[in-house]
Amino acid sequence: MAKTATIKIKLLSSANTGFFYVTKKNSRAMVEKMKKRKYDPIARKHVEFRESKIK
Repeated sequence: MAKTATIKIKLLSSANTGFFYVTKKNSRAMVEKMKKRKYDPIARKHVEFRESKIK
């Protein structure tokens, strides 16, 4: 069987609050690490979230 193109990743807050989002990305189309600006409810502001592995 073919390997799936999408993988689950964890977007971890750069504000060091420990808050994270779980999302999917196409690992073949997007080879670099994902970065998004999203809302961190613990810091109560929009911060950059960086991709990390799900353990």
